[in-house]
Amino acid sequence: MMEKTLMKRLLIAATLMLASAASAQTPKDPSARLRQVLPAKVADHVLATIADARSHSLPAKALEQQALRLANKGTKPAEVEKSIDESAENMKKAKAALENGGRKPTSDEVVAGSQLIGRGVDGSKVSDFAKTAPHDRSLAVPLFVTGSLMNRGLKSDAALARVHARLMQKATDRQLTAEANATASEKRPETANKEGGLAHRPVTPGVSNRPVTPPGPPAAAGRKR
Repeated sequence: MMEKTLMKRLLIAATLMLASAASAQTPKDPSARLRQVLPAKVADHVLATIADARSHSLPAKALEQQALRLANKGTKPAEVEKSIDESAENMKKAKAALENGGRKPTSDEVVAGSQLIGRGVDGSKVSDFAKTAPHDRSLAVPLFVTGSLMNRGLKSDAALARVHARLMQKATDRQLTAEANATASEKRPETANKEGGLAHRPVTPGVSNRPVTPPGPPAAAGRKR
C-alpha cells in the first residue's frame, strides 16, 4: 500500500516538473515570443511600432496578437511588418475620428473603428456616426457589425445608416449581432461552405469577452466603397 502511494506521488511530482519545464520554454511575454517567430530586424520594427502605439494609448495588445497570429500562420515576415504598420496607422485614425465625435474611445472601439478605416471608410463618417449615436453605450459592437454588413455586400454609407438607425431604436448589442447573422443567412448560397468563405460566416464581434480581439485582424487600407 505504501509503495503504491509513493509511486503515485512520484508520478505526480514528475508530471508537475515536466509541465513546469514546458511552461518555462514558452515565453509568456509577447515581445519574447515575437522575437522567437520573426527575424530579428522585422521583430525590432514590429515591436517598435507596437511600443509607439502603446505610447499613444492605442490597443497595443491587439497588435501583438495580430503579429503573433500572422507569424504562426506562416505569413511572410515582410507581410507581417506591413500589416502591423497599416493596422497601427488605422488605429490612430480611428481613435482621432472617435474623439472628434465626442468619445473617449475604449480599446475595443478603436479596434472596431480601425477595421472600418482599413476598409476605406472616411474618418469623418466614423466621427459623424460617433457624434450622433447614443453616448450611453459602447460603439464597439455597432462598429464591428457595420463592418460585417459591409462584408455581406452593403456599401459603407448604407451599413453605417442601418446600424445607426437601430441604435436610435435602442437595439441591444445582442440584437444587432443577431440581425447581422440573419442577413448573412439570407444571403448564404447553397455552396457557402465551399465557396462562401469568411464573408458568409456569422459575425462574432469581439468585445469584453474577447480582449481587444476583433473578428479578424484590422484590414489593410485600400478597399473603397
